[in-house]
Order: sequence, then C-alpha cells, then structure tokens
Amino acid sequence: MKVYNNGDSHVTIKRVQKVRDSMNEKPVNLGFGNMMPPERIVSIVSSDSAPTKRLIQEARERKMLIDVTNGRKTRSIILADSDHVLLSAIQPETVAQRLNENDSGS
Repeated sequence: MKVYNNGDSHVTIKRVQKVRDSMNEKPVNLGFGNMMPPERIVSIVSSDSAPTKRLIQEARERKMLIDVTNGRKTRSIILADSDHVLLSAIQPETVAQRLNENDSGS
C-alpha cells in the first residue's frame, strides 16, 4: 500500500489506518443478499414521507439511485457517503440493528 506524502504525513497515516481498519468490518446486510460497507452509511430513514419521496426522485434523475428491494415495497432509504441513495425492503430499525450488531461485534 502506497502512502503519499502530502506535507502532513501524520494525517495520511491516519487515513490509511482508517481504511485498513474499515476493511476488517463485516458488510451490513440490506436484504436479499445485498451488502454494504458500514463505514459508507451516512443515514437510514423511513420511506413514508413526502421529502423522502422527493429525495428518491432526485437521486433517480441524477442516476445515483440503487434499488435493492427485489420488487418489494421500499421500507427504508439508506444514504451513502458517495451521494448514492439505496432503497431497501428491510425496515429502518432492522438495518440499524444490523449496523449496531456489526459495531459491537468488531
């Protein structure tokens, strides 16, 4: 693994260590065999409000929407750090519980 000197090598080493540590975490199951690295999840929200429906439409227009529902009803929306919006058929509480289990299991 290369570490580039950007003038502040201490920060660079911390970033590399964070990436290395995050690679050891188990991915979070979003349902139907779809997984996501936990460090990429910014927020998990319910899909029943008008603002979240607008969020989905805007993500679809930007080509940043990922649907992992397998044709089922969308129950949770996962926002990623890359501005991707993921639709899941799993309840938000269940996704959060799986994320917390992953944190305590590491």
